[in-house]
Amino acid sequence: MERVPVLKIGDILLVSIQIDMEDQVALQLQEDLAERIVATGCHGVIIDISALDIVDSFVGRTLATIASVSRVLDAETVVVGMRPAVAITLVELGLSLPGIRTALNVELGIEMLARNREDENLEDDEDEDDPAAVTTP
Repeated sequence: MERVPVLKIGDILLVSIQIDMEDQVALQLQEDLAERIVATGCHGVIIDISALDIVDSFVGRTLATIASVSRVLDAETVVVGMRPAVAITLVELGLSLPGIRTALNVELGIEMLARNREDENLEDDEDEDDPAAVTTP
């Protein structure tokens, strides 16, 4: 069985799907990504699907599950490179892909994750400066 490589770039895991996403490959990717998020402590996942011509309902649901698992493990998921035909198919299948943000390409996906991380850090700094935000036991 083929595996989809998961590459670490800074604080981001990059998955570039270049093979047909059969059900078993999608499930293995879900497992591999969860393990890599925990092992690396990365806070972002980019899934490049630009090589996929079609996506079925199982792969669509698996992408949504990957995003949910990633979020529980403190990582945000961005799907990049979605072709118009794939987007249309997902909508027609009724798959809204909750928790998944999208960008046109990998570069924009990296920028999106960086902006979100900066926003989170600013919010954390504001909470530390606000005495009302501090709770006492």
